[in-house]
Order: sequence, then structure tokens, then C-alpha cells
Amino acid sequence: MTDFSQRLSTGISGLDAVLDGGLVPNRTYMVRGVSGAGKTIVGYHFLTVGMENDENVLFVSFEESAADLRANAETLGFDLSEVPILDLSPSPEAFLDDEAYTMLPPSEVEGKPTTTELKEAIEERDPDRVVIDPLSQLGRLSSDKYQFRRLVSSLLSYLKQSGATTMFTSQPTSDETDETLAYLCDGSVSLLRSEEGRSVRVEKFRGSDSQTGPHAMRIDGSRGIRVFPRLVPGSHHREFAIEPRSSGIDDLDTLLGGGIERGSITLISGPSGVGKSTTGTAFARETAERGERAAVYLFEESERSFRHRSESIGIPIDDLVESGNLRVDEVEPLSLSTDEFAHRVRAEVEANGTEFVLIDGTAGYQLSLTDERSDIRRELHALARYLKNMGVTVVLTEETQQVTGAFHASDNHVSYLADNILFIRYIEVRGEIHKAVGVLKKRFGGFEPTLRAFEIGSNGIVVGEPLDELRGILTGTPTWNEAE
Repeated sequence: MTDFSQRLSTGISGLDAVLDGGLVPNRTYMVRGVSGAGKTIVGYHFLTVGMENDENVLFVSFEESAADLRANAETLGFDLSEVPILDLSPSPEAFLDDEAYTMLPPSEVEGKPTTTELKEAIEERDPDRVVIDPLSQLGRLSSDKYQFRRLVSSLLSYLKQSGATTMFTSQPTSDETDETLAYLCDGSVSLLRSEEGRSVRVEKFRGSDSQTGPHAMRIDGSRGIRVFPRLVPGSHHREFAIEPRSSGIDDLDTLLGGGIERGSITLISGPSGVGKSTTGTAFARETAERGERAAVYLFEESERSFRHRSESIGIPIDDLVESGNLRVDEVEPLSLSTDEFAHRVRAEVEANGTEFVLIDGTAGYQLSLTDERSDIRRELHALARYLKNMGVTVVLTEETQQVTGAFHASDNHVSYLADNILFIRYIEVRGEIHKAVGVLKKRFGGFEPTLRAFEIGSNGIVVGEPLDELRGILTGTPTWNEAE
């Protein structure tokens, strides 16, 4: 009887997580995808980790020669020199033998020798792990679909009886070969490839649960395949006390009713250049000054520019970066998916006990969305909820498009995520451009309902007195009170 509590690693930690711990041993698994999706590389991982665990392994190749397999694997950092390879790929002699298939169908010519070779290799190696790449090639040994199904079913049963865990590859075809293989296996993993990037999805996993996908995937030239499971916020939690965290600016803290609470999510919104990033940086610096770890993720600015600008406006961060209390990470949004970014943030939080995260630029974050996952709210919700559950104080900055006119806290409709909403906007006063700051929402306490003057100079952020003498500030073109 199969023990579903025992799991076998695929050699890809992210894929193991998606599979709820790995593969169930002594079963058959299909890896499907178009040419170039990375199917064979999954096999490299599967056999390599088996070798590391002193298991017997066997690679059965129907397409590539043993020499080509080892050479290709080496370019990705895999050493298959000790992996037994049963080379059933077509030989050059087969092309030169123009009478090979003139009289008899392929199944009668080479069916018996190939199945015999397979049987002998399995008996000789007694493998714990087998990779067959691709199993769909067995179709050329069968006279029709029925015979193909019988042959594959018999082979997979034989491998299970011998105690092996088998992984085989296939790719979509015009006939029903791929669907037949998907029906016969115990589990099926699809590798997807599009212009937006790569991903993996578990289509079938008998007797066990798995995480719904797709999950982002990357093929790294030195590390093979990396899978980044979609973040499930409810699976993570850390005990923490809800307490106010200062910005380091007394008047801003007063406006916020004492600061923002630990484990809360704050949205800072406003048009371009108004001071959103600078305000978020003030919170990050104050966190690091307290000796806690803070991380800043830049989607719309280079790290060099960010550090120089912070220094020039009186919020220096170089000393905190060097001390290790502050991490500044420049993110190129088109180079990674939201799953990969979430994995990066999670690793930062769990490895370093990070207590503050600034995501500077939700517009840049939105560029990372891939495939059908086109809703920024869903992706950002999962990441923000995870951080909140871990007691991390989160600040998001969002650029609104309107400089003046009708007031909008968020153009991307992510304001519902926020426990606190701090907005900064331009206003025109006597023909001059000024700035005003206010709080629209605070979930964990009271706040000052006034609007205050806001400036950024060489000494940092200055929050002025309440703008009591003006009305209609939220329109962007305020007027003086009648008493003035």
C-alpha cells in the first residue's frame, strides 16, 4: 500500500513546495510542454538529487544521444557523467539504411529489441528513479493507438512493480498521444512558455493535494530550473504586538495620530515628484535607526539615484545600508514575475527578520504581471497580506495621474488593502505651486483630520501648520476663507 506521507524530492525546491512536499514514491509522473519548455532539465534535477542520495538512477533517451545529453546538462551546471544512460536515440546508420522500413512496419522491425533493451537495463540497474525522455516516442513502436496504450501501460506497471519512481516527458501532438499518457500517469506537471515568461502548473496528482497555479518558473544558466510558488498568505503567521512606529518627523507623526502601526499597510499616494518615495524612505530610515531591519524595493528608480537623492535631501541612508540594517533592492519589473518578486521578499523577511518593507511604485510592480493574472489587486493583496501576517510594517507608494482637479486616493483601486492612506498633492496658491499632505484613513486609531503644508528641502521633510486659511484644497485650486 502506498504511503502518501513519504515524499521524494524532484530536486527543485520550489516545485517540491507546489507538490506539497514532493512526489509520492513508486509512482509515474508526466512532465509535458512544448519544445524548449524545460522538460528534460526537470529530469536532470530529478536524477541528480537521486545520485546525491545514493539512489540508483537511469536515464532513457529516445531523442538525444548520451554524449549530447551530458554536454547539454553540463552547460546548465549538471554533471551526468555517473548517470547511466540508455541511448535509444536514432543512429546515423538508420538514415543510411534505406531499406529498413520498406517491407515491415516499425513495430515488427524494432519493437522487440527496444523493449528488450529497456527490460534489461531496468533489471541490471534496479533503479530507484527513472527518466524517460520522451515516452511519446514509444508510439513509433506501435502499430496503432490501442497498441501504444497497451505498451505504455505495461511499461509503467513494470516500472512500478520494480520499485522505481518514474518521470517521463511528452509534448502536445496532433494525435492523442499526449492525452493518452496524461491519462495513464499518476501525476502530470505542465511547463508553460509565453512571451511574458515561463510557468509551471500541476494538472494531476493522484492521492495528494498540490498548490493551484500557474507558478512562475525560470531557467538559470548555472542553477537549472527555479520555481517560485504562488504566495498563500494564510499559511504564514508570526506573533507581534500592534504598536505605533514613528516616521522620525514629529509633525507627520502627529498628523498620523502617533505614527503607523506595526503590521499595518500604508498607502502613500500622489502625483509624480510630490514626495511619496521620500516619505516612505523616512519611515524606512527611522526603522533602521532603531536597529531593526528594513528593506526598500525600487521599481521606478535606480539604487544609485535613490541613495544620491536621499543624501541630498537630508535623509542619508549609506551608513544604514553598510551596517546591514537597511537593504535597498533595485527591481527591473520586466525581468521577473510577481511570484518571483514575492519569493524574494519572503526570503528577505524570513532570513533576516525584516520588520519594514517599502514597495516604491505600484505602477512598476504592475508591469511584472504575467499571463492571465492581470489584476494587480489580487497579486498585491497576497504579498501585502503575507507581510501583514508576519508583523511587517508595509508602505506602498502609488502615483496618481491627475496633478490637480478631482481627488483620487488610488488609480489602481488598491486603497482597500491599506490600513492607512496618506496622500500628498499639489495645490496652487497665489500663482505658485505648493504641496499639501493629509490622512484619509487610519484603521487602528485616530488621526488629525486637517490638511498641512508639505515641503522637501535640504534638511528633509517639513510638515507645516494646518492650512486653516484655505478651503477647497482637494480640488487643487483652493480659495481663501471668507474671514481672510
